[in-house]
Amino acid sequence: MPDLPFRLRKSRRVAFGQRFGPGLPDGANQANSEQFVNQFCLIVKIDGLFPGAGLMTFVLFLLYLAAGAGVGYGIFTFTTVGLPLAIAGGAITSAVLGQIHVLARAGSATKKFDERIERIEKDLTAVGRTVKVIEARTDVVEETLKHEMGEQRENLAKEMKQLQTLIERLTVSFERKLTETSVQQRVTPIEDSVLRDVRAALKDGRVDLHLQPIVSLPHRRVSFYEGLTRLRRADGSLIPPADFLDAGRRANLMGIIDNLTLFRCVQIVRKLAERDRRVGVFCNIAAASLEDPGLFPLFLEFMTENRDLSGSVIFELRADKFENRSPVIRANMEKLAALGFRFSLDHATSLNFDLSRLQAAGVRFIKMNSGQLIDMLRDPQGERPSSNINRRLDGKEVTAVMSRYGITMVAEKIEDEASVIEILEYDIPYGQGHVFGSPRPIKASLMEDTAPPQALIDRLSKFG
Repeated sequence: MPDLPFRLRKSRRVAFGQRFGPGLPDGANQANSEQFVNQFCLIVKIDGLFPGAGLMTFVLFLLYLAAGAGVGYGIFTFTTVGLPLAIAGGAITSAVLGQIHVLARAGSATKKFDERIERIEKDLTAVGRTVKVIEARTDVVEETLKHEMGEQRENLAKEMKQLQTLIERLTVSFERKLTETSVQQRVTPIEDSVLRDVRAALKDGRVDLHLQPIVSLPHRRVSFYEGLTRLRRADGSLIPPADFLDAGRRANLMGIIDNLTLFRCVQIVRKLAERDRRVGVFCNIAAASLEDPGLFPLFLEFMTENRDLSGSVIFELRADKFENRSPVIRANMEKLAALGFRFSLDHATSLNFDLSRLQAAGVRFIKMNSGQLIDMLRDPQGERPSSNINRRLDGKEVTAVMSRYGITMVAEKIEDEASVIEILEYDIPYGQGHVFGSPRPIKASLMEDTAPPQALIDRLSKFG
């Protein structure tokens, strides 16, 4: 019976077909398998949140698979259900077990997450309390520092006032001793012919006044005169200015010279006022005269008596002497300024000056050599005065800015018309030089009318 095995196999296939023929629709087994796989992936993801749970998940997966297989085998063995339905039942069983596992794990994860949230909230609460404590301590420290700094500031202010008072006392004492020492240490100058001529001229009152006009530009109207001192010998010849100035400084006679010159300037201004000519006079004064302890009181007394001429008499001193003036000169200049008198600085060699400082010192005019002045104004990088304008001044803006501080620029030593044209280009309001007029002696009639009285000459001679 050679065909028996074939028939047995065929009969088994028929019986299997009769038993499993009414199975699941196509694709049902695949869907159940995919559901189980997805469930397993979800389990792995959740368990991955917990350290050491990967191995446990794999073991549980095997158990769920075995349980599903057992359920499927039992259904197939003890019931008349076909194999596909038995497999589906096993897969469903595995999926339900996996779902239960997911729910359990999710609940556990949620609980742990809530516990973490609670711990974080507690930590935040503790941090908030700590911050409040720190803020409270910071406020206390800040108040303490403010109080201590306030006390230290008050103490420092008191100490500064005491120190300032002490410095002022020391300054006054030092100046007094310095003045006394300078008076005591005056060395008798070497007598020479020039010094003898100067002493004789002062004793006899042969102190003349030459006037040089200062004109307004561009109209060239005489607005001021500069009074220049000249000393005459007995024969009528003039002692060169360089010679008598040198001798006067050596013998400390500048105070006498300036006082006699000032007397003539004041008388000239009064004579001009009588003729209704409102012209001011620049009167040169040496720095030594402003700090002479013997002669300056006479100088100040005379100017106090003639303070009505404060608008017409301008005291002129060298710019370098002004920059290096002593406290005594500064104080005496303030006394003159209090009477209403103004000051002019001549022989200036720089535009680098502080306008506010000059204004406070009573300086109202600055004289500079015209050639040097034009070179500085023409140079874009040249020197400029300091002011409240926060940018570099153009050369043509300098005089306008100076006028804001009540300070007027005078270009001196203008010798030709070409220089006049250059001066006009920069709007310089006043000019002085030989092109406008040379220094000339006053008329003989005025010379006699303005001569200092003999009593003044004798009084001043005591200091020589």
